[in-house]
Amino acid sequence: MAPLEVIGAGCSRTGTDSLREALNMLGYNTHHMRSMLSGDGHPEVFEESYKNPEKPIDWNWVYEGYTAAVDCPTISVIDQVLKYYPDAKVILTKRDADSWYKSVLNTIYTIHDWLPENAPDYFVRTRKMIKTIFLDGAFQDMEKFKNEPEIFKARYEAHNKWVLDNVPKDRLLILDLNEGITWEKICPFLGKPVPSGPYPTSNSTKSLNEEFVHMRENMFK
Repeated sequence: MAPLEVIGAGCSRTGTDSLREALNMLGYNTHHMRSMLSGDGHPEVFEESYKNPEKPIDWNWVYEGYTAAVDCPTISVIDQVLKYYPDAKVILTKRDADSWYKSVLNTIYTIHDWLPENAPDYFVRTRKMIKTIFLDGAFQDMEKFKNEPEIFKARYEAHNKWVLDNVPKDRLLILDLNEGITWEKICPFLGKPVPSGPYPTSNSTKSLNEEFVHMRENMFK
């Protein structure tokens, strides 16, 4: 069972889906929130680890079949996962706090809480996990998230600072969306050849919301 080789430490809406695509193109199999939504990704384990960080978790079992992990829920238990995989390379994707907050507000804030009455129990459990662990319960109070943005921008900045303060510099690559992300930045860090095609750009605000509409109309018929 292969351990995680790469961990994406950036918060959701910092180019994590593009990073997922990029890592897969480089030969990794990458865990992402999409993985959680495609089958039973053990949401209770992530929630339990968040609530009880000293409790031993068999992360090899949780990430079975994956060699990389980015996005939620991994970012919410990043300290436990990093301890379990001390040799993994870490990529921190980030953007300025104002644009990050705007992106979250216009996407996952509006869509994460929706579920039809006939939604499978797994989706209900996954939503509960997200509301509990994402940025220390950012979505527990939806009105507060909308009306008191500085609280959540501060949580976002604190997450990034924790990564910068705790990951050894020789294992950490920082990718800033405001400066652009290219293969030439990521491939030398991972020891991979530069692909011939462009670095992927996916999951824009428009495309994510369109994808959600499609899922809402077709997934739970």
